[in-house]
Amino acid sequence: MSESIEKIDTFVLFGVLGDLSIRKLIPAWYYLERDGKLSDSLKILGVGRKLVSDDELRDKVKESLKTHVSEEYIDNGIVSRLIERFFYCACDLSKDEDYSNLNEKIQDWSMPAAFYLAISPSLFESVCDGLNSAKLISPSSRIVVEKPVGYNLESSQEINEKLTKHFDESQIYRIDHYLGKETVQNLITLRFANSLFSSQWNSKGIEYVEITAAESVGIEDRWGYFDGMGQLRDMVQSHLLQLLCLIAMEPPNRLDDQSIRSEKVKVLEALKSLDKDNISSNFVSAQYTDGEIDGVKKPGYIDEDGANQDSKTETFVAIKTEIQNWRWLGVPFYLRTGKRMASKTTQIVIHFKSDGHYIFNESQESLKGNTLIISLHPTEGISLQVFTKPHGVEKHSTVRSDPMSLDFIKTQKLLNIPSGYQSLLMDILSGNQSLFLCREEVELAWKWCDNALEASNQSNQDLYFYSAGTDGPIQSKELISSNGHSWYEE
Repeated sequence: MSESIEKIDTFVLFGVLGDLSIRKLIPAWYYLERDGKLSDSLKILGVGRKLVSDDELRDKVKESLKTHVSEEYIDNGIVSRLIERFFYCACDLSKDEDYSNLNEKIQDWSMPAAFYLAISPSLFESVCDGLNSAKLISPSSRIVVEKPVGYNLESSQEINEKLTKHFDESQIYRIDHYLGKETVQNLITLRFANSLFSSQWNSKGIEYVEITAAESVGIEDRWGYFDGMGQLRDMVQSHLLQLLCLIAMEPPNRLDDQSIRSEKVKVLEALKSLDKDNISSNFVSAQYTDGEIDGVKKPGYIDEDGANQDSKTETFVAIKTEIQNWRWLGVPFYLRTGKRMASKTTQIVIHFKSDGHYIFNESQESLKGNTLIISLHPTEGISLQVFTKPHGVEKHSTVRSDPMSLDFIKTQKLLNIPSGYQSLLMDILSGNQSLFLCREEVELAWKWCDNALEASNQSNQDLYFYSAGTDGPIQSKELISSNGHSWYEE
C-alpha cells in the first residue's frame, strides 16, 4: 500500500472506442478541460483491438463531443486542447506480448498510471496479468472497474480475487457512477450540516423512505446482457442500495474514504434479508409488455430485437425492506426501479411523521407530515413540501402544500450539471476513494440480492406485467399501500 497519494498524469483507458467511453468518459474529459481542472502534463492513452492511428482516435473524440455534448457548450479551442492529450495503442488483451507495445508507448510518460477497464469483466485478469508482465504496475498505480462487479456473490468474489492478485484494496477504484452525481454527493452535506434535518433523521421523525429509479428506455441493444442480469442485479445491487446507504448511514468520524465506506458497510450489514417467509409481502417483480411512450408505440420485452420469447427475466422490481438498528427501527424503506416506465425519474423521498394533532378543519384529519424530495433526474435539486395557508379571506382554517425548492443550476449559476463521471475522473487522478466502493460493500450487496432472488424462486412468486409507458404493475402500488403508504408522484 502506498504511503502517500501521488497525483496521476498518465491515464490508460482500455475500451476507448467502446460505448461507455464515447458516450460518457470523453464528454466528461471535455468538461474538465473546459473548467481548467486538468494539469498540463496529463496524457490519455486509449487502448483497443482495432488498428487505429493517434489522429484517427482524435477524430473519434471529436465525433463523440459533437454527438454527446450540447452545441452551446462546444468551444473549438477547448476541443483542440483536449484531443492533443489523446494517443492510441492497439492491443490484443489476451496476449502478454502485446503489452510490450503499450509499455513502449508510455515509457517516457509520467508515472504512476491509472488503468481504466471499460471492458468486459472476463478480460480483467488478462489485463492485470499483462500489465504486471510488462512491469507497468507500481504501488501507486490505480485500477478502475465499472459496475457491475460480477453477476452474483460468487462471481463478484472471483473478480475481486483477480484484481487483488496484483493490486491491493487501496489501489482499486470500483465505480458506481450514481455516486458522482452532485445531488448524491450533497446527501452527506444535507444530512450532517443542517440540524433541521439531522435532528429528525431517525424513526422518531421519519415515517417511511422511498427510492425510485425509473427509466423510460427499454433494453435497446443490450438484450443479451440484460436478460442474464435482470433489473434487481442491474440496478438494485448497485445504484439503489448505494443511495439507501447514504440516506441511512451514521455520521462518519471524518469525511475520508475509509470513514464513509465503514458507515455504508454497517447499513448493508443491518439490512433485513428477504427470505421465503417474508418475500411474498415485500417483493414484486414484473416485465413490460407493449405500450406507448410519448405517443410512440414500444414493443414488449420479449418482442425486442434478439429476444427470447420464453424469458422470465424481470424488468421491474419493487421492494420493502428495513434497517435493523436503533436509528431506523420500524421505518420501511421502499425501493422501486424499472425500464420502459412513463418517464425517466430518479428520486429519493423522505416522508416525515405528522404531529398527530390537527387544529384545522375536520377534512384535514388525514393531513400528512412534510415531505423532502431529493431529485437526481430529470433535474438535480432538493424540495421540501411545507404546509401554508391558501390566499383568501375565507380560508382561515385550510392548508395547502407548497414546495421550498433548491435548483442547483439556478442557485449556483452552473453552466451545466456535471455528469457523475467528471467527479469520479478527478478523484481517480487525485487518489480520493470516498465515492468508490470497497470490496466489502460490493459483496454484502450481492449477498442481499442473491438471497432475495433465491427466496423469490423458492416461493415460486408470480412474475407480473405492466404496459410500457406506465408506472409499473398494480402490485407495486398494492405493496406500499398495504402498509398505509403511497408512492410519491408529482
